[in-house]
Amino acid sequence: MDSTPAKPRTQLDRDSWIAAATDVLAEEGIAGLRVEVLAKRLKVTKGSFYWHFQDRRDLLLAILTQWRDGRIRDIVKQTKAAPGEELAQIYHVIEVYSANRSRRGMMIELAVRDWARRDPDAAAIVAEVDETRLRCARELFVACGVSPQEASSRCMLLYAYVFGVSLMIYDNFDNDVARLKQDIAELIACSRSPRTDGAALGGP
Repeated sequence: MDSTPAKPRTQLDRDSWIAAATDVLAEEGIAGLRVEVLAKRLKVTKGSFYWHFQDRRDLLLAILTQWRDGRIRDIVKQTKAAPGEELAQIYHVIEVYSANRSRRGMMIELAVRDWARRDPDAAAIVAEVDETRLRCARELFVACGVSPQEASSRCMLLYAYVFGVSLMIYDNFDNDVARLKQDIAELIACSRSPRTDGAALGGP
């Protein structure tokens, strides 16, 4: 009789399933996100999945919730500024979000946005994240003395730029990409507004 002790089963918590599912989402999109695929990937039975989730939809909503909460935490952190430091923070936001983002993070973002085209729950989550992005950026511009109307336009321009540039391959377009990005940051962050008597945003 074999007295070798049985190898203990791998115990996975809810977050482990969500993390694995998020990886599959990034690599294969929502169509590839199936319970059988996840169980095989994690080398466990499907029974482990149903210990933590009611069904596949429960898992999908958990992925969306975790993505939303993480994005909003990052947005609030990146747009928080001490009084008088709002302009510097605008430049910081432009620099951070227009820099080369992690490949995994971008793949997840694109997968969630593609998902949102077909699913109302995903669309609502993406809308919530984008509303937070725009609102927080607009508050920075308003704090610099820009009118609410212009602030709305500038925060839209800011995110149109950072999302657009993240999808482009532009290294050969200009021989000084750093200067190019700095010029664009100046165009977004600085303006002439009636509330500042024609002075540049953040200027004397």
